[in-house]
Amino acid sequence: MKSESAAGPAIQGAPESDDAVVSVVSLYAKQKKIYPRAVSGWFAGWRWAMVWATQLVFYGLPWLQWNERQAVLFDLASRRFYIFGLVLYPQDFIYLTGLLVVSAYSLFLFTAVAGRLWCGYACPQTVYTEIFLAVERWFEGDRMARIKLDGGGWTFNRLWRKAGKQLVWIAIGLWTGLTFVGYFSPIRTLLPAVSHFMLGPWETFWILFYGFATYGNAGYMREQVCKYMCPYARFQSAMFDHDTLIISYDAERGDPRGTRSRKVDARAQGLGDCIDCGLCVQVCPTGIDIRDGLQYECIGCTACIDVCNGVMDKMKYPRGLIRYATQNGLAKHLTRAQMLRSVARPRVLIYTAILVVITGALLGSIALRSPFRVDVVRDRASLARMVEGGQIENVYRLQVMNATEQPQRYSVAVAGLPGLHVQGRSGLQVGPAEAQWLTVEVRLDAQAAVDAGPGVHPIEFEIQRLATEPDATIAHKIEKSTFVVPR
Repeated sequence: MKSESAAGPAIQGAPESDDAVVSVVSLYAKQKKIYPRAVSGWFAGWRWAMVWATQLVFYGLPWLQWNERQAVLFDLASRRFYIFGLVLYPQDFIYLTGLLVVSAYSLFLFTAVAGRLWCGYACPQTVYTEIFLAVERWFEGDRMARIKLDGGGWTFNRLWRKAGKQLVWIAIGLWTGLTFVGYFSPIRTLLPAVSHFMLGPWETFWILFYGFATYGNAGYMREQVCKYMCPYARFQSAMFDHDTLIISYDAERGDPRGTRSRKVDARAQGLGDCIDCGLCVQVCPTGIDIRDGLQYECIGCTACIDVCNGVMDKMKYPRGLIRYATQNGLAKHLTRAQMLRSVARPRVLIYTAILVVITGALLGSIALRSPFRVDVVRDRASLARMVEGGQIENVYRLQVMNATEQPQRYSVAVAGLPGLHVQGRSGLQVGPAEAQWLTVEVRLDAQAAVDAGPGVHPIEFEIQRLATEPDATIAHKIEKSTFVVPR
């Protein structure tokens, strides 16, 4: 008879002995904290340059002024989107679609050429992790100092260092949340409202939410966001091929690995150039060993390249044991120039051509965009009626949206049937980046109505922007509608 242990039922196929030991393996394991080591080098310099560039844009853009307003402002309340001199309406949503398509093809192109460039240099998760790690190192020291600090008991030294780090992290998170909301609510009025505790509920919610997301993702989750939450890591291999430049360990040159003195001839001992120091693992923000080959956890940050080049310099070995290389380049021993030439392959050329065409079409569409928009809506309360003199009248409502930042005057005319004309007011003035409704009464002469006959007839509204200056261009739009002649 099979016995059961306190851990659970006996495992099928296990020995039927009372001495059998049943081991229980947990499906959940505590995430081991990674302590990335600080690294300096050419790629680290570029990475920090991107940190400064992206954050100067993000934090600085809301403070720029343009025509006495915020240069970049997505005013959801008034449904206006200001991007420097460009004023967009919800009807211009197609431009956002075009921007997303351009971003997607740019990602495809960069990935096909050199792997996860976006992840390693410009992704917000990478950028803010770098910032939060820099704060952590400033308070707690580099890798070994942080490990020792976390491994010890709670002392005053540990307390003030941890508390100082947390305060700076929280400040960065809240300022990031405030800046994010500043793109949707004018930041020059938002900041005084914060200082006087007069924020609205939605502004308060989004500042705290975005600040908490920044604090949690960059301060605690870090590599887990890249490994488990970001979908890009999972489908990146579909955009790689054997001619994609990826961070690679030259196993043929580096193996067999082994420690040695700088005075020892490694080849005489049958060793490769890798001294098995483990620094490439210690600097990796996701904790992988690049010597095991390409892994989905690799975000392309190139920290392993910088630290390995430093080790090679100390050992007086050639640089490039870990480097950007292609799989074909390593297998066929191609030179750097040969690998770079393989970049111009059909896949990359197709991505480039599509990206150029879409970008050109998007920019051209924005440049040729009409300076105003018009919507024509029939008055549902009165489709058609007979007025004095036997004339037939239809009533319409026209919404004219001024997409410029100067007041504009517009005139309205109608065509499509003989004897058709606008009765009464046929023009209006619209302020900068505003929209106004105009009620238009369109009448058809009695004899013309008889000649046209009863039914629905197509007509056209011509809305013309009048020149406000002698050298100003005159723009016009044609909007189609229908005119109803009753029986």
